[in-house]
Amino acid sequence: HRMAVFWFAGTQEAKPDVRIAMSHWSQSQQTWSEPQWAVTRQRIGAALGKGVLHLGNPVPWVDAQHRLHVFVVGTGLGGWAASRVVHLRQADATPTTSPDAFDVVGLLPLGWMWNLSHLVRHAPLALADGGMVLPMHFELGDHFPVFAWFDRDGEFQGMRRVIDVRGVLQPAPVADDGMHWRAFLRVRPPREQVSVIDTHDAGLHWQATDALPLSNLDSAVASMRLPTGEWLMLRNPKERGRSQLVMHQSADGLRWSAPWTVAEGPEGTEFSYPSMRWHDNRLWLSYTHQREGIGWQRWRRQPQDPSSP
Repeated sequence: HRMAVFWFAGTQEAKPDVRIAMSHWSQSQQTWSEPQWAVTRQRIGAALGKGVLHLGNPVPWVDAQHRLHVFVVGTGLGGWAASRVVHLRQADATPTTSPDAFDVVGLLPLGWMWNLSHLVRHAPLALADGGMVLPMHFELGDHFPVFAWFDRDGEFQGMRRVIDVRGVLQPAPVADDGMHWRAFLRVRPPREQVSVIDTHDAGLHWQATDALPLSNLDSAVASMRLPTGEWLMLRNPKERGRSQLVMHQSADGLRWSAPWTVAEGPEGTEFSYPSMRWHDNRLWLSYTHQREGIGWQRWRRQPQDPSSP
């Protein structure tokens, strides 16, 4: 299996020159390939027949045919609040970083109002049948979670809105078992703790639960379970803001360990928007590094020893 990373880059967030970049990990050379532009707003706009001013937040997924799908936020006039989620897909499973490799499937049909104000951020939750659930959020007027279902071939199957949980965004879902899932969310002020929602029927209904005793100040969190069953979380603590990125571990997703530092710097620095994957028996982390590049770490770790990168 190949490892790839996607991110958006340009002179500044939400500028017209922002494109989606992609890099592959070379197992033989133990390094990342030279980044290539994988998605451009011009190509998306031409396929959709409408202008796209900005791109952001790429989320990749591999279907049962080993084709790579990429979901990106595309905006028109109005900035992020006027965003839509664009679905792109490789024509075949041939490894490539060429922009021509991705066909524009279309806009996800997420709302009656021109699909406006839906954004992706976190990795999909894998399903036992080979399909997945794509976590998103809505943010026009207020913020609440949205989840979309796809079958094993990447065909859209439907969605659920969690409209009774407000002021939260960017859900990071983790499966406890086939029916019980938990999602950790970024919170909006004045809240300052990681928010949690639970489902006991595989995403049909979600309920808010007690917030974690872990601070958060309007910054993304990431979470996953290792093959051992252990839960992991990355967050920016309120006390240090985005100048510090920390990790926690948990046996049950409820009680979390003391933090250990993944990255930090003086006030004003930034290590944010983390992501985690388990690949080749290693834990891989990536995050925004100073808004100038992508930081990454590969951890050879045991559950009893959380400090062994």
